[in-house]
Amino acid sequence: MVLTRRWSVFLIAVAVWSWVIWPRFAKAIWDDPRAWDGATPTGFLWVHAVLIASALAIGTTVGVLGVKGWRRARGRATAGGPGGVTSSSSAGRTGT
Repeated sequence: MVLTRRWSVFLIAVAVWSWVIWPRFAKAIWDDPRAWDGATPTGFLWVHAVLIASALAIGTTVGVLGVKGWRRARGRATAGGPGGVTSSSSAGRTGT
């Protein structure tokens, strides 16, 4: 699969958004009185902790894919064509 630069930028933006939003949400959950029963964490805290960890892992994965797509798109642009191969370098080849 080949990502365009536009899609790569979108994926990187989603990753940045995830890393801006979810830690703030984690702080809000931590400070919520429903998260604690005295000094003991409640199910409310654990469920949200799993949700936040999953969202950050997905955001990170999406960001890595976006960065890889960006780098490969840049490489294709500087190499002169799709897949990094110019038409002149493949001229004269047979199906062998």
